[in-house]
Amino acid sequence: MTTSPSRPAVEIRDLHKSFGPLEVLKGIDFEVGHGEVVCVIGPSGSGKSTLLRCVNLLEEPTAGKIWVDGTEMTDPDVEIDAVRRGIGMVFQSFNLFPHLTVLDNLTIAQRRVLRRGRAEAERVARANLARVGLTDKAGAYPAQLSGGQQQRAAIARSLSMDPKLMLFDEPTSALDPELVGDVLTVMRQLAEEGMTMMVVTHEMAFARDVADRVVFMDGGVVVEQGPPREVLGAPRHERTRSFLSRVLDPTHVAQLDPPGQSAEPPTSPGLPADDRHQI
Repeated sequence: MTTSPSRPAVEIRDLHKSFGPLEVLKGIDFEVGHGEVVCVIGPSGSGKSTLLRCVNLLEEPTAGKIWVDGTEMTDPDVEIDAVRRGIGMVFQSFNLFPHLTVLDNLTIAQRRVLRRGRAEAERVARANLARVGLTDKAGAYPAQLSGGQQQRAAIARSLSMDPKLMLFDEPTSALDPELVGDVLTVMRQLAEEGMTMMVVTHEMAFARDVADRVVFMDGGVVVEQGPPREVLGAPRHERTRSFLSRVLDPTHVAQLDPPGQSAEPPTSPGLPADDRHQI
């Protein structure tokens, strides 16, 4: 892990977020150090994705303050687009432009936002395609790629903008099981290179092996956080233990749940489930 400057890469203080009458985040205090990999886990609807989206203001907080690389994102006078240039975000649904080739998907933001020339943008794009193992897919269209390849292309697109911080919102949840490994390998490589990362995930093995810190959320609050060996191996809170037993031993949970009762908490009518809330 790299040495932190005077302020953390991400600093969150008393963050609240409501959708109508539903309070999704209930006073979050949270930091991510420079070069740190933080995995956020918890049940669906716990506020994980909303927290991630508030970091780069894809969701506007109801109350509280957020700093990224020392700049207050919640300051009304902040030049938000300038700060966002240093933040990469990878969604569940890839969000590649279907009418553009993979190469063009990687160069369009470089040229329009960073004002890079075509030659430089293509050089950067090809270098990042090589990082994610897609050198031979530059001329392909998204529909010609598997889900795992599309997600790796989405990661390469974010890397092409030279981010200081990467946000991953359950990047493997929409993939077939056999495609998950390639995406996690790329993310593992980024962690080894010292990239600052916030990862919302249900991949417990990845969190155990790669994260510097695991944060367990439930009901819009941080219940427990610490090194993976503590949170995943010896959790202090009963709610954390219950969640992990459901994730790691779903057969046992199915036996415990009454017939017809879901293991997940219900979603409020008329409001999107937090962990499926997409732009």
